[in-house]
Amino acid sequence: MLLALALFVTQASAALPRPVEQDRLTVCLELARRDPATAIATASQWLGEANGAERALPQQCLGQAYVGLLRWEAARDAFLAGRDALGGVDPAGRARMGAMAGNAALAANDAEGALAALDVALADARLAGDGPLAGTISADRARAFVSQGWTDEAEDALEQARADAPQDAGVWLLSATLSRRLGDLAAAQGQIETAATLAPTDPAIGLEAGVIAALAGNDEAARKSLESVVALAPSGPEAASARAYLAQLGQGDRGSGR
Repeated sequence: MLLALALFVTQASAALPRPVEQDRLTVCLELARRDPATAIATASQWLGEANGAERALPQQCLGQAYVGLLRWEAARDAFLAGRDALGGVDPAGRARMGAMAGNAALAANDAEGALAALDVALADARLAGDGPLAGTISADRARAFVSQGWTDEAEDALEQARADAPQDAGVWLLSATLSRRLGDLAAAQGQIETAATLAPTDPAIGLEAGVIAALAGNDEAARKSLESVVALAPSGPEAASARAYLAQLGQGDRGSGR
C-alpha cells in the first residue's frame, strides 16, 4: 500500500505547486495578514491563472484573507476548495487544508461541518504517515466534540492526539483543561506538568497550571504559577486572568507594580 502510494506521488509530482508558486503564496499570506481585502482580489486573480494542484495555493491565501475579515464560512469553503484541488497528489497538504477548513467551521459554530472536514483531514494525515499532524487534527476534533458536549468522544480524541503528537504542548494543555473541567484533577495535574515541560514559557500553560493548583487546594503553587504568567507576558490576556485569580486567592499581584 505504502509503495503504491509512493509510486503514485512520484508519477504525479509534476502536478504539485512549483517553488515559485510557494514564494507567491508567502507574499500573498503576508498581504492577507495586513490587508485582507486586497489579498482577496490578489488571490482571486491568481486563482484565475492557476491550474490543477496549483489552485490550492491561491485558495489557501483566499481562506486566510477571509479569516482576517472573520468571514468564517467563506474561509471554510476556500480551504475545502484548496484541499480538493490537490486531489490525491499531496495527502499531507490535503490534511493541512482540511484542518484549516475545520477550524474555520468551528469559529463559525458549525461543529458538524468542522467534524466532517477534520475527519477527512485525519484520514489524509494518516495516509501521509504524519503522526504529529494527525495529533493536532485529533486535538481539533476534541475541541469540536467539547463544543457539542460530547466529552467521551473528546477524551478519546485527545488520547489519540497525545499518542500521535507527544511533543505537542498544546495537545497536553487541551487535555489538562478537559480533565480539569471533568473534575479529574490528578490527571489534569500530570498533563499540565507535561505541557509545562514542553513549553515552560507559554503563559496559557502557566495560567491553566495555576487554576488546577487552586482547585486542588494548593494555593502556594497556584500563586507561583499565576505570578509567572504576569511576569512572562504582563500585557497579555492570560496575565489579566492571572491577576483576577490572584485577587481571588487574596494575594494580589506581588511584584508586578500593578
